[in-house]
Amino acid sequence: MTPSTIEDRQLRFERGAYDDAFLLDTYTKLVYPRIIEEKMLSLLRQGKVSKWFSGIGQEAIAVGATMALRDDEYILPMHRNLGVFTTRGMPFRKLFAQWQGKATGYSKGRERSFHFGSQEHRVVGMISHLGPQMGIADGIALAHKLRKEQRCTIVFTGDGATSEGDFHESVNVAAVWDLPVLFVIENNGYGLSTPSSEQFRMRSFVDKAIGYGIEGVQVAGNNILEVYGTIARLADSVRENPRPVLVECITFRMRGHEEASGTKYVPKELFEEWGRKDPVANYEAWLLKHGVLTIARRDEVRARLKEGIEADLDHAFEEPEPVPVQAVEEGDVYAAARPSGSAEPLVQDPGTTGDHPERRMIDAIQEGLAQSMERHPQLVLMGQDIAEYGGAFKITEGFVERFGKDRVRNTPLCESAILGAALGLGIKGMKAMMEMQFADFVSEGMTQICNNLAKMHYRWGQNADVVVRMPTGAGVGAGPFHSQSNEMWFVKTPGLKVAYPSNPYDAKGLLMTAFDDPGPVMFFEHKAMYRSISGPVPVEPYAIPFGQARTVRTGSAMSIITYGMGVHWATAVQQDTGIDIDILDLRTLVPLDMQAILASVERTGKVLLLHEDTRTGGFGGELAALIAEHAFELLDAPIVRVASWDTPVPFAVPLEQGFLPKGRLKAAVERLAAY
Repeated sequence: MTPSTIEDRQLRFERGAYDDAFLLDTYTKLVYPRIIEEKMLSLLRQGKVSKWFSGIGQEAIAVGATMALRDDEYILPMHRNLGVFTTRGMPFRKLFAQWQGKATGYSKGRERSFHFGSQEHRVVGMISHLGPQMGIADGIALAHKLRKEQRCTIVFTGDGATSEGDFHESVNVAAVWDLPVLFVIENNGYGLSTPSSEQFRMRSFVDKAIGYGIEGVQVAGNNILEVYGTIARLADSVRENPRPVLVECITFRMRGHEEASGTKYVPKELFEEWGRKDPVANYEAWLLKHGVLTIARRDEVRARLKEGIEADLDHAFEEPEPVPVQAVEEGDVYAAARPSGSAEPLVQDPGTTGDHPERRMIDAIQEGLAQSMERHPQLVLMGQDIAEYGGAFKITEGFVERFGKDRVRNTPLCESAILGAALGLGIKGMKAMMEMQFADFVSEGMTQICNNLAKMHYRWGQNADVVVRMPTGAGVGAGPFHSQSNEMWFVKTPGLKVAYPSNPYDAKGLLMTAFDDPGPVMFFEHKAMYRSISGPVPVEPYAIPFGQARTVRTGSAMSIITYGMGVHWATAVQQDTGIDIDILDLRTLVPLDMQAILASVERTGKVLLLHEDTRTGGFGGELAALIAEHAFELLDAPIVRVASWDTPVPFAVPLEQGFLPKGRLKAAVERLAAY
């Protein structure tokens, strides 16, 4: 017998042990997204909807894969996977409200199409960058594995998106960690208009699986029974034996990338060929041929579905438009604080008076991290070399022995996938910390931080319980790629909180607050302070509330408002000059303690803004604008900024010392005092 090919299997259905009820239910689930699509295209032509990404011709993949999973297993779909949402039972009325940007949609009008998720339905929607959802799937699968839940996760991607680095990073992490996740690639031959021949050289995606040391399975993507059967079998297998599998579904997109882009770039004969492989028409014809479906039953199913769609449309068109209310919109950017599970509430800012041991900055951070691990049994630490080696700065040294390798995880060299995995752990109700080996390397994960972590709660109410530790700063002769002060990359991104302690006491307290916060926190730690700055630190766990600055000393001559290493420079200059300087340590940049800033300005009438970051685009510019806006009448002199030069951080020590603001601070203070 001649072995069957993918082309043969697209058209040949194998009934196997499926009974009539299952086959008919499958038909209803398959035809439903097709009928919705046809209606959406009609509404698009009438100008009643603005945009549509059509999955016509690919429905069997979304529907079959969703049917193969259990209801409590997560699916991470793309924008042509309408069948995932309908098969999971998400009401069309609410889906349409979502697509129309209505207040009653899943994202309250804040997102379009399928860029949203629903914890109720275990669906995590995409973002426009396509690839980052694969790292999130890793994190969800990791949570299943750590909890021994015997569950499978499915994440969809297109053939075009496999060219992104996130695909490689995420598949590689899943392979190294044996994560129970199915990477479902919808190979439809085009990434928008770019054909496969211009995207990659291998013959098929299952060939790529070999390079990762994992299984690859090729499926006739237009055959609903083959998709369901194959994925159901694989899901059962990875539940029992956790590991990733790459599933390549051969299919074709019968419409444009989105309707406005058209299909002129596709040869006409391809439409004719794939039109004969239509997943809905062929399955329907097969059911009719074998007497499972009758013409009357077919018409009844279609009529019932259309009737429901029309009723839901009538209702959805009448739904209210969202009303912009600043307090509501800004209030939904950050997840509200919630009880920390079994953890006892932390003592708030107990202060350093009393008999507390002296701790270096690095010791205080290590102690706060360890106590957070004890308080939060669901907290997982991830980063390069953080396990047995203890990390580049030895902060996690000994943690493997205390907490085990499941919770203290070395990662491959892939910032984006691990940040995505951290978010996936949070979606599953766990907590995660990722240690950037150096803050500079965070550029490899900007999409995950600024477009996933930061926007997740605003988009669909999902918190992102992730702390990113950022060893930062210059002064150690490490050059342009290990010395940057890049806090402003994140200060301007709504949804992120930014902490930057200047001393051991604050470092421990702010870090423990970060782990109690349900949202993403960028936690900056100045490398040069790790072993050079010491101070009293309470042994017991405690928190320092975000958004509460610390007055280092009160004065009347001028205010120096600063953070991080700037606090020590300001203190040294005050002692050197004897000028009565009011020094304010911001502690957190987001949220910002504006009340403390204005109080300091009122005390002195003169302001110097000091930070290690470069002058242009540094936090001083934002502070100067806020002070000028809210306290102009209190000022007795122009606001002065002292910051680093607008160059990369140089390597040679003399150049680095010239770059940093420390050497220019005294002269600036004396000029301002004399004004």
